[in-house]
Amino acid sequence: MRVRLEDVAVGQIVSGVGFTAGHGEVVGVVGPNGSGKSTTLRCVYRALAPTAGLVLLDDRELRAVPRTESARAMAALTQDGHVEFDFTVDEVVAMGRLPHKTTFQRDDEHDRVVCREALERLGVGHLAARSFLTLSGGERQRVLIARALAQQPEVLVLDEPTNHLDVKHQLDVLALVRGLGLTVLTALHDLNLAASYCDRVVVLSGGRVVADGSPAEVLTPDLVRDVFGVRAHVVAHPVSGVPQLLFDHLEEPRGR
Repeated sequence: MRVRLEDVAVGQIVSGVGFTAGHGEVVGVVGPNGSGKSTTLRCVYRALAPTAGLVLLDDRELRAVPRTESARAMAALTQDGHVEFDFTVDEVVAMGRLPHKTTFQRDDEHDRVVCREALERLGVGHLAARSFLTLSGGERQRVLIARALAQQPEVLVLDEPTNHLDVKHQLDVLALVRGLGLTVLTALHDLNLAASYCDRVVVLSGGRVVADGSPAEVLTPDLVRDVFGVRAHVVAHPVSGVPQLLFDHLEEPRGR
């Protein structure tokens, strides 16, 4: 499933944002704090309605797609996706099956298998009976990603999916997401993770798209200086060959 944004605007936060995530493509949305990454993604998963412009799923205007239908097609991991009630991990992941069920329909064996597989893929199957509220931040994040996978979407929208995760689990989660074959839109702070796991990188600054292309095309020293205000030295990863960035201050900090 393809996702396309055309001249999307939300108040004074984002303006004229447009890019396409092709079928099976992993697109990273990067930019400094306040650049409009989360606002843009909220328009895609329907937490916000654009004040101008269009979001399209396979050339259908998202606002014309019934919400139940879009919920079956698209799953989201949000920065504010907290669970405040004392659910077990199993119960939290089972929420991902709700778009596929009628109001009073109970989980069946297929639902339980889907949820169990999602938990195992994220390495948290052993936590199934635990209270969600007793988990660490990293464990909660992996459980919420498992919930999104249990939804069996065609499009996955992830807002900072590596938050709270240690280095190993950051790599594990992004490798898993990349291997799903889904259309993925993900906001990331870490430019090196974006370079390693994204097919394309869209750079936002001041609520506008300032670059869109492959990591090698986009993540240049000039762009990093202009958008992020730091000096970047680009080197090739010794194993994968993807560009990796070494950062430094634009000016020598005092005391060095």
